[in-house]
Amino acid sequence: MAATPARIVMKFGGTSMAGIERIRNVANRVKREVDAGNQVAVVVSAMAGETDRLVNFCREASSLYDPKEYDVVVSAGEQVTSGLLAIALQAIGVPARSWLGWQLPIHTSDAHASARIEEIDTAALDRALSSGQVAVIPGFQGVADSADGEQGRVTTLGRGGSDTSAVAVAAAMKADRCDIYTDVDGVYTTDPRIVPRARKLKKVTYEEMLELASVGAKVLQTRSVGLAMKENVRVQVLSSFTGDDAPMADTLPGTMIVGEEEIDDMERQLITGIAHDKNEAKITLTNVSDTPGSVAAIFAPLAKANINVDMIIQNIAHQSAGRAGSTDVTFTVPAVDLARSIQALNEAKESIGFEELVHDTRVAKISVVGVGMKSHAGVASKMFTTLGERGINIQAISTSEIKVSVLIHEDETELAVRVLHTAYGLDAEEAAA
Repeated sequence: MAATPARIVMKFGGTSMAGIERIRNVANRVKREVDAGNQVAVVVSAMAGETDRLVNFCREASSLYDPKEYDVVVSAGEQVTSGLLAIALQAIGVPARSWLGWQLPIHTSDAHASARIEEIDTAALDRALSSGQVAVIPGFQGVADSADGEQGRVTTLGRGGSDTSAVAVAAAMKADRCDIYTDVDGVYTTDPRIVPRARKLKKVTYEEMLELASVGAKVLQTRSVGLAMKENVRVQVLSSFTGDDAPMADTLPGTMIVGEEEIDDMERQLITGIAHDKNEAKITLTNVSDTPGSVAAIFAPLAKANINVDMIIQNIAHQSAGRAGSTDVTFTVPAVDLARSIQALNEAKESIGFEELVHDTRVAKISVVGVGMKSHAGVASKMFTTLGERGINIQAISTSEIKVSVLIHEDETELAVRVLHTAYGLDAEEAAA
């Protein structure tokens, strides 16, 4: 009995679209899904490096560029690749056309350069797919009516937005799955470049992937995972650099991102992966008054500047005779936001009342992630003991229901990842090729 045709979204990133030969390879891969009887929509990124080039043009034109015109410029990269892929598909006999964000349309908020998808009109898309046509959709872009009354302005979703576009399209068209083709062939227990014995995972829960993405795993963009979890879209991570004679996508050993109910107890393990992130900066404010409201005074200016604070430590208060106690407060911010954080805190120094601001960028965050933590004790203890036995000092700690993160010196990142990977029994019996 023939398999029921599936509705599939295939998403290809910038490295997959970097040049005509690679676009032809993508077209051949799409054709094989079409030949299998599946209805296919393809979401594409701009060619690798193209968005950066367009962003730099905007900055050169004016440091105070209009965000609406910025979106017009930077969305052009995906417009080019969507048209080229449609041409390449037509050349090999596959009916195809490109659908730009405003043509479907993909409705977004009017926050230019960081818009959020609100709704996708699928009427035209459904007609195209039902007629056997492949719909090629540029990621990263949509359309919005501005608050000042302007209608139909192009918007972009922020960097990495093409993954979010693909998941949103998959949710809107009720796709059976969303295949994300990237330059890795799945989600591993940790970075195989650091630990050759890292194992590829067959399935990962949305919750675990969301934590892994947020603490340094670069496989999927955080917003896309959050949307997949909200809309219950099954996402598959696959390599776009397997040979032309590779099997169909749903038979490849990639990684499925699914709901927790899809992973049975036999497949579940205590720890799913170890992630690391060197894009952190540590800030310490000394001699902050140990009084109600003093901590709020620190983080209010950072929140106003849209700077996300991660780990927070407040030291034991120092009591001096004849004066209120004081304390040191340490926290981390994304390294890219360090300069803005320092500026915001110094501008609010009088209201905060700190004595000195000390910062350090030579730090790294190491995270242990796994849904098994919900029902097993001792995960954090094993982490601290393992690092302590190797002489690795912990500078800060943060936890969630399925994650424990520590801050260490960046020079000890690789050692920490390797010893933790072994300690939690994640090493494969044979090293990865």
